[in-house]
Order: sequence, then structure tokens, then C-alpha cells
Amino acid sequence: MAMRTAGGNSAFHNFHNDYAHIADPNERRRLALAEVDKAPFGWYHIRAIIVAGIGFFTDAYDIFAIGLVTAMLGVVYWHDNPNPKKAGTIPDSSDTAIKVATSGGTVIGQIGFGILADIVGRKKMYGLELILIIFATLAQALSSDSWAISITGIIIFWRVIMGVGIGGDYPLSSIITSEFATTRWRGAMMGAVFAMQGVGQFAAGIIALIVVAGFKNSLSTAATVAECDGVCGVAVDKMWRVIIGFGAVPGVMALYYRLTIPETPRYTFDVARDIVKGGSDVKAYMSGIHQGIPDEISRAQALRDQAPQLDIPKAGWRDFWDHYSQWKYGKILLGTAGSWFFLDVAFYGLGLNNAVILQAIGYSGGSNVYETFYNTAVGNIIIVCAGAIPGYWVTVATVDTIGRKPIQIAGFTILTILFCVIGFAYHEIGTNGLLALYVVAQFFFNFGPNATTFIVPGECFPTRYRSTSHGISAATGKVGAIIAQVLIGPLRTRGAVAGAKGAAASPWINHVMEIYALFMFCGIFTSLLIPETKLKTLEQLAGEVPGTPEYDPVLSRHNVVPKHDSPEPRTPEKFV
Repeated sequence: MAMRTAGGNSAFHNFHNDYAHIADPNERRRLALAEVDKAPFGWYHIRAIIVAGIGFFTDAYDIFAIGLVTAMLGVVYWHDNPNPKKAGTIPDSSDTAIKVATSGGTVIGQIGFGILADIVGRKKMYGLELILIIFATLAQALSSDSWAISITGIIIFWRVIMGVGIGGDYPLSSIITSEFATTRWRGAMMGAVFAMQGVGQFAAGIIALIVVAGFKNSLSTAATVAECDGVCGVAVDKMWRVIIGFGAVPGVMALYYRLTIPETPRYTFDVARDIVKGGSDVKAYMSGIHQGIPDEISRAQALRDQAPQLDIPKAGWRDFWDHYSQWKYGKILLGTAGSWFFLDVAFYGLGLNNAVILQAIGYSGGSNVYETFYNTAVGNIIIVCAGAIPGYWVTVATVDTIGRKPIQIAGFTILTILFCVIGFAYHEIGTNGLLALYVVAQFFFNFGPNATTFIVPGECFPTRYRSTSHGISAATGKVGAIIAQVLIGPLRTRGAVAGAKGAAASPWINHVMEIYALFMFCGIFTSLLIPETKLKTLEQLAGEVPGTPEYDPVLSRHNVVPKHDSPEPRTPEKFV
């Protein structure tokens, strides 16, 4: 039995003594994690949501803002295009390359940071990805053209670096939130973090609107982007830099809190195998203290004597392969990765229709450059507010009652129907019908698989591989996004006549929508492979330790497993 240690007063509680009387390390682990799982929702949960959510706000802002910025880059750097019809417009190849660069970097970041967070710890990696985002964002804002390198090349370089940081934010924010969350509200907490993407998209439109309004007089001097030179060109050059650069502001505000967030107790228990420190950190976290400070002598003794007694397998490449080679675990990774892949193909591909939608709601073009940029910003704000933001927050409100799996399957099913209607009746439904279907699709993306594909991988895997598995799932999704932008997207212009505008410029877009319907249909089947994670502890979902206490939604408590002195294996059936 561990010895009680001296120390502790009204200012600092000696957390080590709370579990010092329990000799069994597995029992100490169970009791400590039960404290996290059954904790009432409090300020420490709100703090975790805000710290993680700021990162997703920044991610979405940076990704969404580039769609507004590329038009401005065309005005500044392609103003002298010898083709008068293309003057002031960024080439399609450069536009696609700049946007895809972020997704390419994101794939690297999701896998790289995901693996590192499982090897060296969540705390050591959290904040590093935000530093990358801040640095690369500021570098983009200060970029310029030169004889040696084009603006396209240097923007692509910095957006790949930024994408690595954004990619790292996916597994880290997800698993840190889930491992600190109470079982009852874990889905809502993770959903709230992810919902900050909608707020980030909204903020990008607002900042663009403010910047455009600030340069109204200069922009109004040119009727078209081809004529935007002199004061108009200088104004646009300042505008895109301000819009991009502002993306670093929320990241700087959140950086300190990310660097000082405590290590998650589950990582300390299951990977570091530090029983004393894990229990101390649980109490410290719930008390709002940076970290527990246990007695180092008792901690060293526990690491030597008790860590080998833990039932949790040690993490390693061999164990990773053995774990996922079992179909009951491998199918879950296949389900999360496959669902995210099919989702992102259509989710990012739907952005191809933005120009048509903006035209439908009267926010496309204008009598001068000011009105063109103003209408683009306002139109994007309307689209985000109409479908995306409501969808995110409906998920937050219902994910812990309806469940993740029903929301995901229903979302894929509804999106399959919507894309079929858009594709097969594209020329019959008209612009108003297209607008309505577009808004509904945005809603069911976010009250559907876009949210749940983020939440479920942060819950259903064992702690020792949770970050890696989430990173693999997220990276698979971004591969789908790249396919949508590079391979499927260009199909919309198949058969287009040179110089055509409006619907004539995208004669094959209806067939592209039909392709997306097929991907949504495939997502239904991969969703059948994932488990329902509602109101279950992370240990239950991972199947790590028999006897893990199960949350009782009726009594709002954890069933307590009796203390055992015998080595007889404990099973859930005996105690739940």
C-alpha cells in the first residue's frame, strides 16, 4: 500500500493522499478517471472548450478567407494579363493550387501531430501547431512577387506550412477535449469546439466586409477588376494582406493557454503509466490548478512497482498492428476514415457552386470593384449564417440525446437525396430551388457527418492510439477534399465554350453533383461500422479494462465497482 505523504494546506491540497490508501493501481486509475467522467459541468470544461475552440476558429478563418483573397490576388498580380478577358483575374490553375496547398499540408499535420501526441504526450505538442499557424499566417500577409519566385509559389509554400499546423489541431483539440470531458456532455463539448469553424467562417466574411468598406472610395474609382490600378490596386493589395494577417490574432490570444494546459490524466495513466501523477492531475484539473505536484519519492516507487501491474497494454508499433488487425477494432478505424473521406469529397466540392448561389441571391458582381467585393463578402456571410452555423449548433444541442451514429447516418441519407435532386433536376429547379437545396445541404452537412466524423474518432479508440487514429481518419478526409478540388472539380467545365459565363461556363456541373450523391451514399455504409459512443466512458468504448464503471443516465451517477483484493479478473456483468 502507498504511504501517505506530508504537506498540503488550505491553499494547496495534497492530491496524492486521496488515493494513497489504494494499493491496486488499476483501482486507483479507475477511481481517478471516474472523477473526470462523472464531474458536473463547470468552468474547467468551459475553459477547455474555449482553448480548443479558438484553434478551430483560426483554422476555419484561414481556410475560408483564402476564397475571398484569391480574387484580390488576381487584381494585384494579374492586372497586366495580355488577354483582356482575363485581366485582373487569377488563373484557375493558380487558384486551385493555392487552395489545395492547405489541404496537402493538413494531411501531413494530421498524421504527424497525431502520432507525436501519442508518443510524447498531448501537452508537449499542444500549442506547437498554433505557433506554426501564426507564423505562416503572418508570413503570407508579408509575401510579395519577385523575379525569382512568383506570388503563387510563395503563397503555396506558406499555406502548406500553415496547413501542417491546421492539421495538427484536428487530433489534438479533439482528443484533449474528449479526455477532459464529462461522459454526460462529452459530445456537446466536442461539438462546441468543432462549431467554432462556423464562427471562423463568419468572422472571415465580417473582416472582409469591414476592410472593403474601409477602402470604399479607392475601390469605387474602377468599374471592373481589369481597370483597378493606381489607388484602387494599392487598396486591394492592402486589403488581402489585412484579411490574411488578421487570422493570426485569435491564435496569439489562445497561445499561452494552449502551452500551459495540463496533460490529460488518461495519457498519464495509460501511456506514461504514471499512476501517482495521473491521480494528482485529475484533482488539480478539477480544482483549476495547472498541474498536480505529487510526492516525487512515492511517484518513483509507483513507477517502479505499480506501473507493471496495469492491465493496459504498452503502446508500440507491434501492439498497434495487433490491435487493429482484429476486425472488431480495425472496422472502427475503417468506418471513421472511410466516412470522413466520402464526406469531404462532397463537402469541399459543394464550394464549386458558390458562384451560382451568390448569383441566385443577388450578391454576384456589381457596377464597380467596391460593389463586387462588398457583395461577395455579404453573400458568403448569408450562406454561412443560413445553413452552416445553425447546423453546427443543432448538433451540439442533440448529439448527447440522439446519438452520433443516427445523426451521421441520417445526414448521409438526406445528403444523398439532396445531391440526387440537385444533379438530376439541375436545369429544372431554377436558381431559387438551387439556393434552397444548397442551404438545406449546408445544414445537414453540419447537423450530420461533418460534425460526427470529428467527434467519434476522438472517443472510440484506446487512449494509447487515440490521437494517431483520429489523425489517420482526418487525413483520409483531407485526401477526399484534394480529390474533389483537383480531379472532380475540373469536370464541371467539361464541354464549356471558351469565354462562356454563368451556367454555360459549367455545363457538366449537374453530373458532378450526381457523383457527389454517390459518395454520400457510400458514406451510409461506412457509418454502419462505427459504434454509438453516447453516454459511454472512453474506457468502455476502447474495451480496455473489464469492469470500467458505466454511466447511468437515469441516476446521473457511476456504478461503483467494489474493491478487490483477489487477482480474479473483473467483468462488467458482475458489477454493472
